[in-house]
Amino acid sequence: MMPLVRVEIRTGKTPEYKKALLNGVHAALVEAFKIPDDDRMQRLYELEPEHFEASSTKSENVTIIEITAFKGRSYEAKKNLYAAVVRNLANSPGINGRDITVVLHEQPLENWGVRDGIPANEVDLGFKIDV
Repeated sequence: MMPLVRVEIRTGKTPEYKKALLNGVHAALVEAFKIPDDDRMQRLYELEPEHFEASSTKSENVTIIEITAFKGRSYEAKKNLYAAVVRNLANSPGINGRDITVVLHEQPLENWGVRDGIPANEVDLGFKIDV
């Protein structure tokens, strides 16, 4: 179970828009962090505009993406992730890059209880973290 994704948007978007948003973020993680394609844990939060304040430079498509992942990715992998997210979401569902904020939270493997509550540093995860 890695990484954990939380996306926050304003209410009023279509189901197709929301699915494209989640698909674009996931595709960026597969591309940049080399996670398995089926390793997907995403949550979408929709907030009423009065509960989601943003700069006047942002549009109604303002989007915050928080990703909690295992620590260990290179600076290049992180840069590639941010660029891939913006590229994918510009393509579909059509979000301007200036409306997207990505925040990466990195946690040491021993801070994750996975696969029957075993610390992630004691489990063969099946993929590389040091990309």
